[in-house]
Amino acid sequence: MLKRVAVIVLDGVAPFELGVVCEVFGTDRTADGFPGYQFDTCSPDGVPVRTKSGWLLTPTADLAPVEQADLVAVPAFPVGSDVPPAVLAALRRAAERGAYVFSVCSGAFLLAEAGLLDGRRATTHWMYADELARKYPKVSVDPNVLYVAEDNIATSAGTAAGIDLCLHLVRQEHGSAVATALARRMVVPPHRDGGQAQYVEAPLPRTADAPTLEPLLSWLITTLHADHTVESMAARAHMSPRTFARRFRAETGTTPHDWLTTQRVLLARRLLEDTDLGVDAIAVRAGFGTAAMLRHHFTKRLGATPQSYRTTFRSRAA
Repeated sequence: MLKRVAVIVLDGVAPFELGVVCEVFGTDRTADGFPGYQFDTCSPDGVPVRTKSGWLLTPTADLAPVEQADLVAVPAFPVGSDVPPAVLAALRRAAERGAYVFSVCSGAFLLAEAGLLDGRRATTHWMYADELARKYPKVSVDPNVLYVAEDNIATSAGTAAGIDLCLHLVRQEHGSAVATALARRMVVPPHRDGGQAQYVEAPLPRTADAPTLEPLLSWLITTLHADHTVESMAARAHMSPRTFARRFRAETGTTPHDWLTTQRVLLARRLLEDTDLGVDAIAVRAGFGTAAMLRHHFTKRLGATPQSYRTTFRSRAA
C-alpha cells in the first residue's frame, strides 16, 4: 500500500516538476475522501537547495525518509549536474526493496546514473532523449511516449507528463475511480491519448544539408499536394531512379518516400494549428489525398489523430 512518499531535491530542481509531485501526493485531501500520504522533500544532509528559478527551498528532511518510502520521486534537474553518491545509493536501495522509483523529465538521468534503467525502456523530455541514449547506451530510450512504467521503475517526459505518470500510479494503487476523481479535482485529463511526439517542435524544413538535391527539395516543399514518385523526382533531378534513390539517402539520411511523408505531416500540423480547413481539405493540401490516409500517417508519426491534435493545439492559431 502506498503511504509514504519521498521526493529527492537537489540544487537546480525544477519547481514545476517538483510541484506536480507535491500536488498529487503532498496535498492533504483526506477530508474529501482521498488517500493521504506521509510526504517529505529530502536533500543530502537536509540542507536548503536553490531551485532552477533561483529561490531557496528548505526540505523537510535529509535522505532518511527515502529508506522507508513506498514511492521515491526525482523531479527534473539540470542535465550534467553532479549527483552525490549518497543519493544514487539511496535510489538503488529503494528500488531493490521494491519501492516505486520514478522520475519527471530530466530526472531520468539520475535514475540512469544509479543504474536503475539499465536494460529497461525509459523516456524523458524529447529535448534530452538523444543525450540520455548516448550517455547511457544500456537504456532503451523511447522519446515518443508520455511515460514508461515497468515493474517499480517509471520515467515520464517533460513537465505535464509527470501528472500523467502520477495519476497512473494512483490508479494502480487506489483504482480508477480515485484517479479519475483526483484528476477532476486538479482539472486535468485522467488519461491523455497519444505521446510526446505531438509536442515536439515542428521546424521549417531544412535543405542546406543536401547540396546536390537542394533545388529539388525546395521545389518539393512547395508542391507537396502533387503526386510525386521516385521516377518523376529522378527525372527532375536529371538522374536515373537508382542513382537518385542512392543520392537521396546519402544526402538526407532517408528514402524519398519517408522524406515526403515527413514533410507532408509537418504541413498538416501547421494547417491544423493555423487554419480552419477541414481534415479532408488538409489531406488534399498536404498530398495525402484522403482523410483516411492522413489519419494513418499522422497518427503513426505523432501518436495522435489530426482531430485530437487540433483540439490540443488550435489555441496557438493566429
